[in-house]
Amino acid sequence: MKQADLDILLREGEGSMLEYKESLSSSIAREFVAFANTAGGRILLGVKDDGSVKGIEDTNSLRARIQDIARHCDPPVKILIKRFDKIIVVNVRESDKKPVQCSDGFFWRQGAVTQKLTRNEIRIFFQKEGAIRFDLTICPKFNYPDDFDKEKYNRWLKISDISPKSKTDDILVNIDAAERSGGRLLFRDAGVLFFANEPRRFFNQAYITCILFKGTTNVHILDRKDFTNGAVSDIEESLRFIERNTRMAYRIEQLRRDEIPEYPMAAIREAITNAVMHRDWFNEGANVFIEIYSDRICISNPGGLPPGMHQSDLGHKSVRRNPIIADLFHRIGFIEKAGTGIPRMRQEALELGYPEPQFQIDGFFSVIFLPMIVSEDGEQHQDGTKMAPSWHQDGTKMAPSWHQDGTKIIPNQEQLKILNRCLNESSLVDLLSLIGRSDRSKFRKNLLIPLIQDDLIEMTLPDKPKSKNQKYKTTDPGRMLLEKYQVK
Repeated sequence: MKQADLDILLREGEGSMLEYKESLSSSIAREFVAFANTAGGRILLGVKDDGSVKGIEDTNSLRARIQDIARHCDPPVKILIKRFDKIIVVNVRESDKKPVQCSDGFFWRQGAVTQKLTRNEIRIFFQKEGAIRFDLTICPKFNYPDDFDKEKYNRWLKISDISPKSKTDDILVNIDAAERSGGRLLFRDAGVLFFANEPRRFFNQAYITCILFKGTTNVHILDRKDFTNGAVSDIEESLRFIERNTRMAYRIEQLRRDEIPEYPMAAIREAITNAVMHRDWFNEGANVFIEIYSDRICISNPGGLPPGMHQSDLGHKSVRRNPIIADLFHRIGFIEKAGTGIPRMRQEALELGYPEPQFQIDGFFSVIFLPMIVSEDGEQHQDGTKMAPSWHQDGTKMAPSWHQDGTKIIPNQEQLKILNRCLNESSLVDLLSLIGRSDRSKFRKNLLIPLIQDDLIEMTLPDKPKSKNQKYKTTDPGRMLLEKYQVK
């Protein structure tokens, strides 16, 4: 340090990485801990709060005492002591073993102030630093066997590679879903997510929300479901929701007809499993979201990347935020070995001719899937075969749709009738009677929702898609389509 450097430190005043101390006292341990728990810093001994230099005598005894205080922090704080003129400069290094405490507790640096952490702040600090893990923590509210769902457990066991001959209690302990204590079986949080009767009684954030939107924005909701029956069931139900609300085409090669989903379902399954597995479960105010738009599917989970990972590490480095949850998924084949999730998503999409998934990281970790584009007249597929027109999974032809390449799918007669009737506002009951159907769910799924998605019909109450007062009316593009097909 040069005199000019010291002059700057004395002029700038105390801050997040600088503290003045007129003399040495045992309270300096708090400053050591605070700097070690944040980004490190300097303590100038022999300087008053106003920045004026009082000076302090440099002795071996003083240095030994400073070192002794640093060593008695838990874990020990690394420091470097230097003398400059009348001042002793103590450089405190940021700890790589956070959180650090002294006999007075846990502290961190907030601006120019050293603050003691509250109980909740300590909890948050531990979580961020990975010092405590959600999936390993005991859930005190869970009462075994009253809250235990035997059916979920048996189903999980059946698809795992574990012999069912062992006692249930022994298996639960061996897979780290629970532990024994004082003759009782105590469930860990991971075990609760997989095997509880009602997981949301214990963790309000334990569910997946699936939403189908009209068009490309999140303004008008066509359908929404919250799945709350446990880690495995929620993933499977979410996949079924996506299958119900996305399109199916087929490829004809010689005499064989192959169904082609609009999106790479194996990669999407991997993404949903990763979202449940890697989410920040300590974040009680957010859950896993699956959003279906007309041009993409977005799967997001709270927490961003785990500590120690950067976006450039995706696909190359594995840091598991919840290793027990990951292991429980691995045992039933929902995931392969650690670190393969991102590469598998990319590979499964690209090998089948789908666009490569995109990844976004902010407070959430999001995976975005784009659809395969199929034209009405049979677009040339990457493997050289022709793609047939898109159909619903139950065999009915899909509603009119304009793809990104400008091609169009021809409507069927039922859809044209609906468009024609909706030139005057019509209710769902009216439309069911017109087509001669009674199953509302299938009618909405196969005929009505596709028309709404393609902006051929609109709802009179767009914010209340299932309102009893809801009516439907044909849009300008729908009228143009009727004119083209000369429907009267």
